[in-house]
Amino acid sequence: MRRQTTRQRERLGACVLVCTNDRDSDYACCGDVGAEETLAAVTSWLRERGAFWSPIGVTTTGCLGLCSEDGAAIAIQPRDEWYADVTPEDVPELLEREFGPNADSIDERAVDAGGSDSLDATHPDD
Repeated sequence: MRRQTTRQRERLGACVLVCTNDRDSDYACCGDVGAEETLAAVTSWLRERGAFWSPIGVTTTGCLGLCSEDGAAIAIQPRDEWYADVTPEDVPELLEREFGPNADSIDERAVDAGGSDSLDATHPDD
């Protein structure tokens, strides 16, 4: 076993976790509501800006506990930002808000300093 914490901290400034959980259940899961398409939208947006895997990683996850029939769940770490109901169409606005239009705001959030959360208008069930 080799510890790689320092290497990863130097390489990655943030990681976007996209739930792709798919389960056989009566309840909604991200895998049933377009998670793969949302993942592809995240990956494409970052690749277009040269930020895929360095400095921003993307990882699929199991359940993040934000299950919905309206879209996938996304968490952005280490920012501790959590989003539910994310569709592929939401991805550009969400990532631009978090990382800036060119994905170059890795150390600081791209939102205004007052902490305004305009995405709440779209997703009121925070």
